[in-house]
Amino acid sequence: MGKIGIAATKYVIKAKLTATGVVEKPDIIGAIFGQTEGLLGEELELRELQKSGRIGRIEVEVTSTEGKSEGTIEIPTSLNKEDTALIAAALETIERIGPCDAKVEVLSVDDVRSTKRDYVIERAKSILGVMTKETPESQELTEMVKEKVRVGEISEYGVDKLPAGPDLESSEEIILVEGRADVVNLLKHNITNVIGLGGTSIPHSIKELCSQKTVTVFLDGDRGGDLILKELLQIIDVDFVAHAPPGREVEELTSKEILKALRTKITKEDAVKAFEQQKIAYEQSQSRTQQLPARRVYRTSGETYGGRSHATTKSARIEVKPELEELSKISTGLIGTGQAALLAQSGTTFKEVGRVPKSDISSVLKNLQEGKAQALIVDGEIDQSLVNVTTAKGITYVIGSKKPRFLKRKPGIYVLDSTFLRKIVSEQGRSK
Repeated sequence: MGKIGIAATKYVIKAKLTATGVVEKPDIIGAIFGQTEGLLGEELELRELQKSGRIGRIEVEVTSTEGKSEGTIEIPTSLNKEDTALIAAALETIERIGPCDAKVEVLSVDDVRSTKRDYVIERAKSILGVMTKETPESQELTEMVKEKVRVGEISEYGVDKLPAGPDLESSEEIILVEGRADVVNLLKHNITNVIGLGGTSIPHSIKELCSQKTVTVFLDGDRGGDLILKELLQIIDVDFVAHAPPGREVEELTSKEILKALRTKITKEDAVKAFEQQKIAYEQSQSRTQQLPARRVYRTSGETYGGRSHATTKSARIEVKPELEELSKISTGLIGTGQAALLAQSGTTFKEVGRVPKSDISSVLKNLQEGKAQALIVDGEIDQSLVNVTTAKGITYVIGSKKPRFLKRKPGIYVLDSTFLRKIVSEQGRSK
């Protein structure tokens, strides 16, 4: 017998049968062909349709219980819906199967193409979703190309080879930021008259450049940014001051945030007044603190200054371990790089064993052999999960440009803000 291809099937006729006696598959199939023969004319003769492949194999399932038989019949067809309906109706004319009375009832005629259409629609939705995510719009493509070009335009200025934008020297106004990562972010957002300090010390080439330009200092919105600004105001001629939002870094700002910060910049005079107000508030806090019965002293762990207060008395003595002095110097060299350094300790000195982008440090630490490094310095924020991982790897010193006020740590583990560390090292140097 001919067999219809699955791909060519349009409809499937489904029927149920009941017989008053025991019948088997050959009896049922014989009754289908025999009792419909000549009923619908030569063009719809089941044997001929099957030979030509216009109907498929007739599938029959039958069971017999207590002398009676029940079963199902399925006939796939590639005929049009009118001819398929005629064949389905013809099945219901079967009255006997073998020696038994029988009845056939058509349950349904399923449109196979409808099921396929449902699948096609759902699959198309899925594919379209992937295409929408993976295929950028023309505007996005243009921005991607522009961004690559801008980042590629980063150059070096002066003998200090400071990171800078291409329009630095030709522009009458320049923007001074902390490090290379800040320069890269501003270039991404089409701000090209920018230059980075490359550290906390002010290079001589910066001093010369700023004397000829209108200078806007654009710094992070944290304590470190304030300290750098104080130093800049003492050394170079600054015209305006802009800050990232509190707790944010310039390198992570969006275009909208950058433009807002630059639009709300203040003059040098206003910045000096703000520092004076901070100084007055601090001195008032000092006065109130000295009236308290308990003395506050620094703890070199950097977690707190003692008790719950961060104030200090004039009689407080700062003692900094030599190891921390060494780490303070190393952390200064990481400012603005956006990187993290792992260090091995030998006595009071440290040797760098690896340096990676700060975004990769978590995965690197997971694979780090325990005891291979004793210190981690990050040009970025420290969080509790990072402290937990470093402690498990035997790292004693964890230093970052920012950290939360409260962190859980084991005794003997130093978790430090690099700005705070540099400050207490500097104050110890002045007290000697």
